[in-house]
Amino acid sequence: MLDLSGKVAFVTGAGSVGDDPDATVWGNGKATAVLLARQGAKVYGVDLRQDAADVTKAIIEKEGGVCSTRAVDMTNAADVEAAVADSISQFGGIDILVNNVGGSAPGSAVSMTEEVWDTQIDHNLKTAFLGCKYVIPVMEKQGKGSIINIASIAGLSMSADRAHIAYSTTKLGLFAFSKSIAVTHAKQGIRCNTVVPGLMHTALVEHRLAKTIGANDLQGLIDRRNAQCPTGKMGNAWDIAHAVLFLASDEAGYVSATELVVDGALTASRSSD
Repeated sequence: MLDLSGKVAFVTGAGSVGDDPDATVWGNGKATAVLLARQGAKVYGVDLRQDAADVTKAIIEKEGGVCSTRAVDMTNAADVEAAVADSISQFGGIDILVNNVGGSAPGSAVSMTEEVWDTQIDHNLKTAFLGCKYVIPVMEKQGKGSIINIASIAGLSMSADRAHIAYSTTKLGLFAFSKSIAVTHAKQGIRCNTVVPGLMHTALVEHRLAKTIGANDLQGLIDRRNAQCPTGKMGNAWDIAHAVLFLASDEAGYVSATELVVDGALTASRSSD
């Protein structure tokens, strides 16, 4: 079940923020790369920071898996094209693409600067576009492939307390992006789906959000986020990784152009208020 032996997975954002070899809280990309490798896939992991990607590689190789890494700016077409070519030269193809690069910046239409807006569009949408632009031709030649884009429930419901207009817009945009990819390339055997995380306890919370929105009170931030969830606790990177694994697997062979929401019923509880 969910066996990825013989498959090659190209995972973007494969490192973790503030990562170190002994970290216990992981990012979505790191957990995804490790889980796909555990299920037999050869992993080509890219990250803006080579050192972060190499931490992931070391874990995979210690467990007997296969992983190659490369420092890549996913907003740069030449970088992405070169990485895809390198992956093919090493592993012969790409069966799975996980577009995991993204990030949020606060601001409304009035308060957000044009520069921040443009950066958010690049960070959250252009990265997925470039990943697909250069990987899809590889999958077309193979006659198969699975693409998984990572969005957010911020694209489904808005916060009344803190505007993230560009983040919400881009994450909702990924839904349409994925559907367009799926419909356009269905006859080539390519599937495309979107994983939609809710509030997750990842390395981002520990190393960035605790400072930017938590007033350097990590436990207080965790407690507040846990309290928002119907389950009483946030999910974690492994919840996202397992969702990706299913969509990447042959068992999901007839699943395409859909969203898999991983939020512990948070979105449903908000809509019922």
